[in-house]
Amino acid sequence: MSYTSLRDAVRDLEHHGMLLRIREEVDPNLEIAEIHRQVFDRGGPAILYERVKGSPFQTVSNLYGTFERTAFLFRHTLERVKRVIELKKDPAAFFKAPLRYAAAPFTALSALPMRSLLPPPILYGTTTVSQLPQVKSWPMDGGAFITLPQVFTEDPDLPGLLHSNLGMYRIQLSGNDYVPDQEVGMHYQLHRGIGVHHAKYNNRPEPFRCSIFVGGPPSHAFAAIMPLPEGLSELTFAGMLAGRRFRYVRRDGFLLSSDADFVITGEILKGVKKPEGPFGDHLGYYSLTHDFPVMRVHRVYHRKDPLWHFTVVGRPPQEDSSFGWLIHELVAPLTPQEFPGLKELHAVDAAGVHPLLLAIGHERYMPFRERVPEEILTIANRILGSGQTSLAKFLFIAAADDDPNLDTHDISHFFQHVLERVDWTRDLHFYTRTTIDTLDYSGSGWNAGSKVVIACRGEKRRQLSTELPENFSLPAGFEAPTFCLPGVLAIEAPKFKVEQTARQQVEDLCRWLERFSLDHIALIVLTDDSRFTAATLNNFLWVTFTRANPSHDTYGVRAFIEHKHWGCRGPLVIDARKKPHHAPELEPDPDVQQRVRRLLESYRL
Repeated sequence: MSYTSLRDAVRDLEHHGMLLRIREEVDPNLEIAEIHRQVFDRGGPAILYERVKGSPFQTVSNLYGTFERTAFLFRHTLERVKRVIELKKDPAAFFKAPLRYAAAPFTALSALPMRSLLPPPILYGTTTVSQLPQVKSWPMDGGAFITLPQVFTEDPDLPGLLHSNLGMYRIQLSGNDYVPDQEVGMHYQLHRGIGVHHAKYNNRPEPFRCSIFVGGPPSHAFAAIMPLPEGLSELTFAGMLAGRRFRYVRRDGFLLSSDADFVITGEILKGVKKPEGPFGDHLGYYSLTHDFPVMRVHRVYHRKDPLWHFTVVGRPPQEDSSFGWLIHELVAPLTPQEFPGLKELHAVDAAGVHPLLLAIGHERYMPFRERVPEEILTIANRILGSGQTSLAKFLFIAAADDDPNLDTHDISHFFQHVLERVDWTRDLHFYTRTTIDTLDYSGSGWNAGSKVVIACRGEKRRQLSTELPENFSLPAGFEAPTFCLPGVLAIEAPKFKVEQTARQQVEDLCRWLERFSLDHIALIVLTDDSRFTAATLNNFLWVTFTRANPSHDTYGVRAFIEHKHWGCRGPLVIDARKKPHHAPELEPDPDVQQRVRRLLESYRL
């Protein structure tokens, strides 16, 4: 079975008891997003909103709200797509197991995009931007946004669908200085394919045409975020995962997805930028207002009875966590091919994805001598020099030969393994004054910050515990020491006000701690609320790794510099307090929260 439309997928979910219909009129300003969040938090079903204030169109969200539902949506095609990806990794596998891979070549070939011969559904009607559901998710958002857009552009040097780019870039529909119904904001970040196209069009006379698809079969939205192997287009992948070729038509020089629910066509203006944002993003903070490109709207198409597909992002886990899970399911076999020597790589969702990577690598350089980090440092450099993984801020990498059963997805055990073995005098490797994720405001400027690799190999060097030393005390202003994990201690610190003063506070604390035996503690996290930080593993990951800039916020007990190498002979100390330059945390409107609770009670949720 393959879905021919988003409405088709929604009917299937409803048939299997996986859909909630909200029949009351709902407000796209905060209320609809709050419904989504509360249903998601309860592990609830996909949601169809039948009546949206200010719009004639219905909306749907939370399709991918659980891993199980995501797998259900792709249940007929997922294994076939895995076979294609496995062959991409090792073409010789076909001859080793021909029955297993017999259908794989046909799966790939049958997924090639095709032009619609008859008038497609997307040409049913046209509307305006202001008639689209104006979903605003968080109180400080700068306007309404498309949160699941599929942004299509073509390479002017290599025109055609197989060299095109389909990406998920944030689109602001209203607010700020955008001319209503005529302009929308186009937010894209570092290492995005659209940026390559934009640069080329800036040096050419023809307009930079762009099409934004919303909806369509569920595989289309996923294809827009899928990191694909070189030579495999997003449109082909969308067809493979859908079990149905991606269909398209051209109108007025623009490409339209035939099966999309909505398509906005327009021209990305050269040399024109306008303020975009703020927007509550997937790190759990607002991404602030910055100048980004503008698209002049040409036309807004829609199919008959369309569904506006949206999601709500915020502090993870959220619905988009299922994308990360599905990506891992599909691309895990390609990891060794992309990063030679790498066994596993995990971008930690609870820490906002890019701030924290966990990795396991093989050590084969010198197996006959002392076991120290060698090849895993080469692997770490490859990770930080490749595409999206180059945005990582903290990279912990362990050697596979120390524990063949080590698993990056067992985060507590992974941290225990690393912290039992790490040598803070040797295993810290900093990259200063470099780029970090656009959405990460912990650094020294926009896109500017630092990275650190923690690479460990060898025997255990400490026994971690959750016991404070006898007669342990803290200097004035520091309090509430609380263990997050064995060997990981959170300490509540004075409010961060000025960098110079804050630095002095931490250095004084480190000198104070020299008087205690701290061999069983490997990491100390300074925070505004130690009890909150230690309450759950996700809290520890989120606070520590989203709020720290490695070069500025890393300290240590008995720290030293030797030949430009920084290390410490006692526990590592990370200052994860909120800083004045950080973006605000996301907080829902309490009145809207209460109103939605009452609404959902009537649905027995």
